[in-house]
Amino acid sequence: MVPDTDSERGCPKCGNTGTDVGQISTTGGGLSKMFDIQTNSFQVVSCTNCGYSELYRDTTSGTSDIVDVFLG
Repeated sequence: MVPDTDSERGCPKCGNTGTDVGQISTTGGGLSKMFDIQTNSFQVVSCTNCGYSELYRDTTSGTSDIVDVFLG
């Protein structure tokens, strides 16, 4: 759901504006999976109220941009 106005920003599930940002790394396929090489990195933005989370591929440009995307 895309917010229509600025008043509709917040968690897509509950509307809360509090977030927690973390990071996870995962393996890809083939040899990286066999040797457990972490080839994919993601930022995880979670709502502090309901726990709804979204993953964003880590582009190392900073977490503030990612939180802006999560909140709309």
